[in-house]
Parts: sequence; C-alpha cells; structure tokens
Amino acid sequence: MKVKKKKSYKTSNLPPGTVTYKGEKQSTITNIEIVNYSKDEFTSLNSSAIEDAFNFEGNDQVTWININGLNNVRDIETLGLHYKLHPLTLEDIVNTGQRPKLEEFENYMLVVFKMLFIKNDDEIHYEHLSLIVGENYVLTFQEADGDVLDDLRERLSSAKGRIRTQGSDYLMYAILDAVVDNYFTVIEVLGDKVEELEGFLFQSKDADDRTPGQIQKLKQEVLKIRRSIYPLREVISRMEKTDCAFIEEKTHNYLRDLYDHIIQVSESVDLYREMIWSLMDMYMTIISNKMNEIMKVLTIIATIFIPLTFVAGIYGMNFKNMPELNSDDGYFILLTGMFILFLFMLIYFRKKRWL
Repeated sequence: MKVKKKKSYKTSNLPPGTVTYKGEKQSTITNIEIVNYSKDEFTSLNSSAIEDAFNFEGNDQVTWININGLNNVRDIETLGLHYKLHPLTLEDIVNTGQRPKLEEFENYMLVVFKMLFIKNDDEIHYEHLSLIVGENYVLTFQEADGDVLDDLRERLSSAKGRIRTQGSDYLMYAILDAVVDNYFTVIEVLGDKVEELEGFLFQSKDADDRTPGQIQKLKQEVLKIRRSIYPLREVISRMEKTDCAFIEEKTHNYLRDLYDHIIQVSESVDLYREMIWSLMDMYMTIISNKMNEIMKVLTIIATIFIPLTFVAGIYGMNFKNMPELNSDDGYFILLTGMFILFLFMLIYFRKKRWL
C-alpha cells in the first residue's frame, strides 16, 4: 500500500523572518486590487505593479490593498518595507501552514486565518488569508484569485450600508464577517454530506466495502475544517478585548456579534464531528446485524437437518435385523416421516418467530 507523504509547510534551517512561500498555488504575476474610498469618493484599480499601491497614501481616506499571489515574495517584501511590517509578519503571511492567530504591533495588527469556500461538486476549498489593519489602511494577502469578498466590494462601490462612512477597523470587521458568514455555507454542505451518508446507512442497511472509506474521508474533512475554524474563536475574542488605538469602541460591538457567529459555527462543526464518529459505529452495527442474520439462517438450517441426519444415520447402520429393513414401503415411510418432521420444525420456528 502506497502511503501519501504529508506535506510540510515548515521552513527548516532558515533564520526567523525568512520570507519563503511553500504553498501549492502558484501565480506568475502578482495581482493587486486597490480600493480607496471615503464617504463621497471611491476609486478602484487593478494592477500588477506593487508601486501603484503606494499612490493613495496620506489622503485621509481608507485604502484597501488586496494581494493575490503569495509565491511572489519580492512584491510582498517591497510592500512590507513600505508599511514597515515586521519580518516575522511577512513570514506568517507566506506560511500557508500557519494556524489562525492575532499579533499586535506598534502601528498595525496582523490577523491570520483561513478562508473556506465551495467550488464545483460541493468541494470545499481552503485558502490562507492574512489581514493587516493600520491607521486608514487594510492589507489582505491571498494565495490566488477568487474569494468570498465580492459582496463586500459591491457594497463599497455602490456605497451600500455604513461601510463607506467608517474607518479601516470596520473594513477589517467586514472582511472577517464575510469570511465567517461563508463558513455557514461550508457547514451546510458538510451537514448535507453527513446526513446523506447517515440516511444511506440507516435506510438501505446495505453498506458495502466502500462505506468505511467514505466515512473516513468525511472524518478527515471535518477535522480539517475544525482545525481551520476553531482557533479563530480565540482570535476574535482577543480582538474584541483589545485596546488598539485604531479600533474604535463602536467596532467592538460588531466584533462581539462576530464572536457569537464563530461560536455558532464551531458548535455546528463539533456536532457534525460527533455525528461522523457515530457513523462508523452505525456501520459496524449494520455489519454485525448482517452477520447475525446469516448465522441465524445457517443455524436454523443446521437445526432442521440435525434430526433428519440422526434418522438417516440410524437407518444407515449395517445391522442385519432392523425394523422395516425387508418392508417394500419402508423407504417411502421413512422419507415421509422425515418430511413430516421437517414441516413440524418449520411450523415451530415460525410460531417462535425465528423465521
């Protein structure tokens, strides 16, 4: 059996702060999305030149810079130098194996978390997402194009809601809220898979050899989801309690609501985790019941033939003087008696509900 080697995202034998991307998603160029806005103004720009992200600084507006393509570490280092990001921050940004975390620095806050979304055929995709929030700016770093933030972009461009009237701290909340809200969609898909398999096991009672593999695959998936979502509870809890200068008090109210949402998601994950573990017990019970049914049938057949074999064994003895040995109808009388005994045992088993 060929064992799949587990991929390691830990960079060995390199000094701390070394910016080395070891993920799977590769981008030939860095796709930079720049959004600059205030209550009355809005500017959107897509570029591949990292220097274009520096043209909106110092205009008393909120700037959101979204970087797609973590493998292009030179652009990330250039952006880090401009915004005076700590080398360990840059290392966490490109380390796709980093668990969700919150780090506070003098002039910015780093949030690392996982973005989960559904693609074709209800397949769950995972993406490493880093967010840096500072005074009047938010930086986000994604592995590749495609995310769950299109509705947020639409709200910004059309000035829907309160987001254009708020600062960078509210934009940070809005990004986290969009990601967490999409967790509910992922959990719903996961729940459908669990309930579908549970219904198959419960209703058909005809599990095959592929069922343990399906249960194991589902179990690994829910554990991966749990590892991606569960640490975010601590991150949001710390964020809600922080006294960071550029996070306004009114934003803390939204963060508390966000914390309630992530708690709800975590509880749903734990629920489905327990359900999946019970599926294997259900499968083993079904297999055991099937084996018991087979053994029951074989036992009844053996029980029926035990007295018939006994009679046949008696009359198979080679004694000279035996009853009905010289009778012309002895053979048929014996078969008739054995058949009557067979019918009697069937009726008896039916009455006892063993058949």
